[in-house]
Amino acid sequence: MHIHILGICGTFMGGLALIARAAGHKVTGCDAGVYPPMSTQLEEQGIALTQGFDAEQLALQPDLFVVGNVVSRGNPLMEAILDQGLPYTSGPQWLGENILQGQHVLAVAGTHGKTTTSSMLAWILEQAGHAPNFLIGGIAPGLKVSARYNPKNTFFVIEADEYDTAFFDKRSKFVHYRPRTAILNNLEFDHADIFPDLAAIETQFHHLIRTVPAKGLIIRPAHSPTLDRVLEKGCWSSVQTFGPEGAWHYVTSNHPTHFTPYFKGVASAPVNWNVTGEHNRMNGLAALAAAHHVGVPIKQAVGALNTFGGVKRRMEIKGVVNDITVYDDFAHHPTAIATTLQGLRNVVGNARILAVIEPRSNTMKLGTMAAKLPHALEQADLTFCFGETEGKHALGWDPQNVLAPLGKRAKSFSSHDALVKAVKEAAQPGDHVLIMSNGSFGGIHTTLLAALGSP
Repeated sequence: MHIHILGICGTFMGGLALIARAAGHKVTGCDAGVYPPMSTQLEEQGIALTQGFDAEQLALQPDLFVVGNVVSRGNPLMEAILDQGLPYTSGPQWLGENILQGQHVLAVAGTHGKTTTSSMLAWILEQAGHAPNFLIGGIAPGLKVSARYNPKNTFFVIEADEYDTAFFDKRSKFVHYRPRTAILNNLEFDHADIFPDLAAIETQFHHLIRTVPAKGLIIRPAHSPTLDRVLEKGCWSSVQTFGPEGAWHYVTSNHPTHFTPYFKGVASAPVNWNVTGEHNRMNGLAALAAAHHVGVPIKQAVGALNTFGGVKRRMEIKGVVNDITVYDDFAHHPTAIATTLQGLRNVVGNARILAVIEPRSNTMKLGTMAAKLPHALEQADLTFCFGETEGKHALGWDPQNVLAPLGKRAKSFSSHDALVKAVKEAAQPGDHVLIMSNGSFGGIHTTLLAALGSP
């Protein structure tokens, strides 16, 4: 079958393209921005790419058009597909119907930690010899790629996103995945551009729970009022808890990267890794529970976690210049910002932390979570906030006013050059500069490192 993918350079759709190619399909695709590294990865697999969404692409005569959620009505190619009555489906539905059927799907859902937990779980299964299939929104160095598929292997780890499926299917992506093992990592309000309130997201999570079979397993934190409400609507599967007072919990040592997991009160071997933060210990517990559900012995799973090297853009060190360490992190929700900063604080102690943030997600641009930012940034000694004043990424609120509770510790900028200059002037040897954004942030990591190294 020849499938043509609209929006192919997104993380999910690009991964889906690689999986479709591995399944033996001819794959072509298009996007508004066809550029590395995704374009390179796709072209290396023999996938032809077209820049833009012009209607002339109908001449490719694919058997099916697979539509990503970046495509909306008014898109020239989509309008031509609709006018001519050509077959189309969404990415998640195609994946569910053509790849995931017959697989033991291990889905990782939640507002935070999906990529990291999915990567941990895939890494544990990999080290246990299962060679799992996976589709993850990031790249763990050990796994090397974000998506992999071999029909001979039966475990499929997937990052289960609650964002909507397509312009014609407003259900969350994850309702198409039909997991047998489902991690519900956490649940907070997010995606204010598509969900009117928290209750709407809870409804989607309940749709997911409805698809888990009776012999399946739901893994959830022990204390979460939002998930309590989701499960109270109906649950037909076994439930296992993690975190304080959960079936899976942990005890920390004085070292920020050491902890000992417990399952039903029985201690396992200790985890000694280079990953920081309580949130990552919780992610690790969830991954251990899911691996245990599919038969990986706890001792073996813990041993695999000891060799887990993290995920790109999750506290990734981009460079050290003049004893100033620069990190890149994907944190963009106030809860994630707070936990990421706390994790770094636990490691660096009293050393100064300079937080550089770009509130770029739709939720943050709308200002829905803006009032929570000052508290989220408490662990930073200085905060530098970037916000565009016009264009599609413009903020609908004033960062300087919002961050006023932080006093002189916070400054806002609408120019990359001015921001980089200010960070350079403030940074001192021994400082840790933590850059947080869910976008590329205009390549500021490279620019800042170069500035820090210049006279």
